[in-house]
Amino acid sequence: MPIEIKELHIKINVNEGSKPAASASKSKSKDEDPVAECVAQIMKIIERKKER
Repeated sequence: MPIEIKELHIKINVNEGSKPAASASKSKSKDEDPVAECVAQIMKIIERKKER
């Protein structure tokens, strides 16, 4: 007999004093266009798949 989950509770604790990890990556590539960076990464993934 399958089990059906009707409700899911997620609890998260947030520390106010810590710096977010995403801010470090933004400062690294702030002079580059984020869209161009995403396109470049997608093209690399496609090329890797073609090699297989």
